[in-house]
Amino acid sequence: MTSPAIDADFLLRLDEIIAAHQGREGPLLPILHDIQAEWGHVPEEAQPRLAEALGMTRAEVYGVVSFYHDFRDHPHGRHVLRLCRAEACQSMGADALAEEVRAALGIDWHETTPDGRLTLEPVFCLGLCACAPSAQMGDRLLGRANLAKVRQLVAEAGA
Repeated sequence: MTSPAIDADFLLRLDEIIAAHQGREGPLLPILHDIQAEWGHVPEEAQPRLAEALGMTRAEVYGVVSFYHDFRDHPHGRHVLRLCRAEACQSMGADALAEEVRAALGIDWHETTPDGRLTLEPVFCLGLCACAPSAQMGDRLLGRANLAKVRQLVAEAGA
């Protein structure tokens, strides 16, 4: 997905999303989820308008978008491969696995393959600490991950 053009349709849809959550306590996260569902990411162009509507600063909105790993501020590939970077996984070889995966895919963190099929993202804990290192593709979790298992996961997803 690409960033939407700032036009009347974009602003109208953005205002509809914001209005749907007006009056709720703590509306920022639900609004961000809806924005991402609409455009596949939280466009930078939406953040100032969202900040103004909620009485926040742009920095506060950006801080939330950049803090939570499920929010993206840029388009991603059709599939997202997440590799755990938390301590338990690091102690079980996650750094070496990450280097192998990045080399095999030819991309770095937060990058997408040239064909747009796969984006590689770090994540800090998938909850599989007992079977580290771990990875995730869509709803599939992978424990005791190694390069061969990650390649199989990617192939099964069609990425």
